[in-house]
Amino acid sequence: MLPSIINRRSIRKYKNTPVTKQAIEEIIQAGILAPSSKNRQPWRFIVAQGKEKEIVLKAMKKGLEREKENPLLKNSKQYFSGAEYTLKIMGQAPVIIFIINPLGVDINNSLNAEERVYEICNNQSIGACIENMILTATELGLGSLWICDTYFAYEELKTCLNSNGELVAAVTIGYADESPSARSRKSIDDVVEWRE
Repeated sequence: MLPSIINRRSIRKYKNTPVTKQAIEEIIQAGILAPSSKNRQPWRFIVAQGKEKEIVLKAMKKGLEREKENPLLKNSKQYFSGAEYTLKIMGQAPVIIFIINPLGVDINNSLNAEERVYEICNNQSIGACIENMILTATELGLGSLWICDTYFAYEELKTCLNSNGELVAAVTIGYADESPSARSRKSIDDVVEWRE
């Protein structure tokens, strides 16, 4: 098995050390090389650093404040404190990469069966893209965190990012200031059913 798969960890504490543009581009290029359904390549990337990062953090904070009063994710209250913690992590990381699906359908829209399959296939492709990115970050000696808590501030971040398409996730990148142990995983016997 590849060392980057074995050694990858979700990093939630970062050093205050800049990440080079070359490293960021290499991480994004790895994402671009991911397989995608019908080769649609349903991704765009917005890299937020410095002052721009502060702007998106304010949008995330504003969204979290709104979510307390008028939740988009009404059945996800048990995860809200995790989203607040994610905001702190995003603030520490030198780089936040937002992944946008330019072919995505607004989450408030209803979908027919064909549109739903199309959306699922594109999101699977984006998942492969993000996995390539975080494995490449590991290979480069960088830490990363795949973030979906952006949905708690979905409208605010979409408005702030001002990009055509749907916000799918964010990835923080930076030099790790922690060395977390591997989290437990189910065994192969627990998750595989052999049929012959």
